[in-house]
Amino acid sequence: MVGVYRIYPKKRRSLLGNLSMNSTLILINIVAFVLFIILLSSNLITLDFVAIKPSNILQGAYLWTFLTSMFMHGGFFHIFANMLSLLFIGSLVEKILGSKRYLYFYLGAGLFAGLFFVLSSLIFVSDLNTFAVGASGALFGLVGLLMLLTPNLPVYIMFIPIPIKMKYAAPGILIVLWLISIAANIGIGNTAHLGGLIFGLIYGLYLKNKYKNKVRNINKMFS
Repeated sequence: MVGVYRIYPKKRRSLLGNLSMNSTLILINIVAFVLFIILLSSNLITLDFVAIKPSNILQGAYLWTFLTSMFMHGGFFHIFANMLSLLFIGSLVEKILGSKRYLYFYLGAGLFAGLFFVLSSLIFVSDLNTFAVGASGALFGLVGLLMLLTPNLPVYIMFIPIPIKMKYAAPGILIVLWLISIAANIGIGNTAHLGGLIFGLIYGLYLKNKYKNKVRNINKMFS
């Protein structure tokens, strides 16, 4: 969105020249998804090498999956839905934060979501052998941030034809996904989503406290 007030007035740069950082992340996600699918289907690697699994992490094994799991998805619809969401939500957050801090925040949210997923599995004694993949944890970090910076931003979620304010949409999406996973017995990483959301809310509170006037101006744009 043009004209969004940036908290950090930095020149936009990306890992691939003229591409925005958000576009670069989308491209990396797509390339990584294709690469991992090829390697897995060729039996050159196993799922343990790319997906995060609590039992592995708690044994000190495959620790790099905190990162690789963020760029692996469970299928075409999974990556399509996540990348479409990232295209719109991530573009806005990058304009607000600036490309460099946006990258750090995105990665931080994804890593925290993975850690939260592992710790939740341990605390609530759930299946420690459940795999988790996807950019959803990082995405919910972006959503949590926008809940505080742009609470009145109108967004469309799932198949609802009317816009809903971000402050209602964010927890609503989380609850709906949780209910779907329970009712249909679908393996959705709800605790990872929650972890990402918490990370975004914490960073949002930090920004609101440190950049009060700038955050107030951003908020006014969507009131």
